[in-house]
Amino acid sequence: MTAFAHQALPWNIIFGLGSIDRLPAAMDARGMDRALVLTTPGREESGQAVARLLADRSVGLLANARMHVPRGTVEEAAKVARNLGAKCTVSIGGGSTTGLGKALAAREGLSNIAVPTTYAGSEMTNIWSVTESGRKVTRRDACVVPAITVYDPGLTVTLPPRVSAASGLNALAQAVVNVATSVPTPFASSLGVEAIRKLGRWLPVVVAEPGDIKARCEALCGACLAAGALGVGSTGLHHRLCHAFGGTFDTPHAETHAILLPHTVAFNAPSATEGTQRVARALGVDDAALGLHRLARRIGAPTALRRIGVTTADLEVVAVVASRGSFSNREHVTAARVRAMLEDAFEGRAPRSARSARWRVEKNGSKQVSGNSVQRGQEE
Repeated sequence: MTAFAHQALPWNIIFGLGSIDRLPAAMDARGMDRALVLTTPGREESGQAVARLLADRSVGLLANARMHVPRGTVEEAAKVARNLGAKCTVSIGGGSTTGLGKALAAREGLSNIAVPTTYAGSEMTNIWSVTESGRKVTRRDACVVPAITVYDPGLTVTLPPRVSAASGLNALAQAVVNVATSVPTPFASSLGVEAIRKLGRWLPVVVAEPGDIKARCEALCGACLAAGALGVGSTGLHHRLCHAFGGTFDTPHAETHAILLPHTVAFNAPSATEGTQRVARALGVDDAALGLHRLARRIGAPTALRRIGVTTADLEVVAVVASRGSFSNREHVTAARVRAMLEDAFEGRAPRSARSARWRVEKNGSKQVSGNSVQRGQEE
């Protein structure tokens, strides 16, 4: 019997090719001005273009956004915003920049506008975080949801294929965790399934043909839907692990998501059988975890934690951190179980469910089990 609770978020989305040109009018319609444009170091050119577009609606540009939103970065940005008399922010870039805008909304009461140029998706959620002393603290608050979000696929065309791949899998994770769950809600899972279909189909095209504007549009729409699923849904073990690695060891956020996703799906599958099957159907595969692992390899995303600077000693630390306290995850979590999963992710092995299938293949001398084509001795 269906039972759920749902609270809508105040989304205000402008989506389409060339939609960045509609931002000034959208701001005027809402009486928004004195905007501080935010971006990351090295993206000043994009920030300056937005500042020029806003004309006298902008009070300046600050290019100091950092991954995982360090508290020191937030404090510096808050000081600049106060000195310039900013009333709102415009964040152009990926999750790091959007995260800074959200932190300023929570801390300084500044309305924020998001112009995402990657597939990170944080602009669609009420989740915000700040990292300090090796710990990433995450909260939810409707005040950080952007007052306006502008999705212009044209701004993603210059995103390098390797960044598109990792960022796209980051978006996919937002959707997957709200479909492959034991407690789905119809709103989150419906958004998630459509996001998985779009991202599964169009990410390979984006990586192979970066200039394909239709692919860019569909992938960006998929990322929007995926983040929407997270915004009205929940997190669990997957996000807890990603935040632990990022907050403690400063691992790249999107790549961490990309590497861990197949393994966390396999880990939780016994307690989320129906949802995991829905993920598989949306991807057009038989095994969700294995399908995600293969997709990552196909588009050139990293699949091994050791490739992004993680050491074996780090695995023990994260396994202990992830198993502490209470959080939403139906499958039983222990440090030992998490450590075993992380060892697979560290080496870049196929997720455990798929490796178990290979063991049965080798033992039985067959070349196919449960509809998954697996050649004897083949590495997934």
